[in-house]
Amino acid sequence: MQNPAINVNSEIGKLNTVLLKRPGAEVENITPDTMERLLFDDIPYLEIAQKEHDYFANTLRENGAETLYIDQLAIETLDQDGELKDQFLKTYLQESSYSSGKTCDALIEYLTSFNTAEMVEKLYAGVRKNEVNVSGSSLHDLVGSEAHNPFYLDPLPNAYFTRDPQGMMGNGLTINHMTFKARRPESLFTEYVMAHHPRFKDKVNVWRDRNHDTRIEGGDELVLNDHVLAIGVSQRTSSKSIEALAKTLFSSPDSNFDTVIAVEIPHNHAMMHLDTVFTMINYNQFTVFPGIMDDAGKMNIYVITPGKNEGGVNLEFHDDLGQTLKEVLKLDELDLIETGNGDAIVAPREQWNDGSNTLAIAPGVVVTYDRNYVSNEILRRHGIIVHEVISSELSRGRGGPRCMSQPIWREDI
Repeated sequence: MQNPAINVNSEIGKLNTVLLKRPGAEVENITPDTMERLLFDDIPYLEIAQKEHDYFANTLRENGAETLYIDQLAIETLDQDGELKDQFLKTYLQESSYSSGKTCDALIEYLTSFNTAEMVEKLYAGVRKNEVNVSGSSLHDLVGSEAHNPFYLDPLPNAYFTRDPQGMMGNGLTINHMTFKARRPESLFTEYVMAHHPRFKDKVNVWRDRNHDTRIEGGDELVLNDHVLAIGVSQRTSSKSIEALAKTLFSSPDSNFDTVIAVEIPHNHAMMHLDTVFTMINYNQFTVFPGIMDDAGKMNIYVITPGKNEGGVNLEFHDDLGQTLKEVLKLDELDLIETGNGDAIVAPREQWNDGSNTLAIAPGVVVTYDRNYVSNEILRRHGIIVHEVISSELSRGRGGPRCMSQPIWREDI
């Protein structure tokens, strides 16, 4: 592809452009009753969360990264064409179970009364039932599909974790069908931006679109180099999605990827994605949470490579993470740095607060949460340059610096 808009051939190349989403009113629209459904364990204090996110974004900019915001890109995309804006809104409502009827009509009337920026902000924030005047003869028109829910359209409080709705790799991306209903609308914004924004239109390869039943999320997608991906088999990403993506990448003339390492991790909320327990931070250095391995240090790993028959793949089972990485990445030495120094109390505590979710902004240079002071000190002892960002409220969403960022352009290494 000529003049690609995406270039992500590693986890560690100098970060030049990154996609973010500043927390907004959607965070304040979490309640104790909706918390679990919206995938939160607590309710962040928005004012502080925004200050923390601004600090994070400024840290990236001070280190040479251009910061793009998905909501602003969506506004610029939809502002180009009234028909496109109408199409997007109808699709958004249809996917939210409002394809026709008086409620659908009322929502369209309400949302189109805003300008594009206000409409996008409102879609992220959610639409409460008391905001919209719905008159109808049916109970569904008046209360919606869930009578106990105060929203016709749920807020999207997870949207500040921009890693997950898509996964950028090589000169393309996956636009992801996400596991839980609470997050699925997020990747619709990605789909429209990639297809219609002048910066990206006709300049990206879509390796996998969001129109699938099988699940995949960006926190499980790691680009180890320009030939090798690691993808977590996790609570949020299925083995079927991984194998299908591997076949697509292996067969595409625009893809250089010839190896996918599928890493099986526990399927729970504490370890929802691979990047919550494992990240690459230098040419031969990785963070790892020891809780993903058994007492003997073993785990299930599958190395996927192209098969002899067209469209087929080979699967090779491994059980040693370090040895697998050395073999596949052709490394003589490997430094696996344990979260919390492997301590039985510190490691799970700091992993819960995203001590393993480091964002490399250059080889051996990372951004981390300040609260994980034990893990950060261990990183420094291993020669890593650590930029700490404030994190008391952002961390309540169960995601760290890598979760909050989607690299669009990294320098090749």
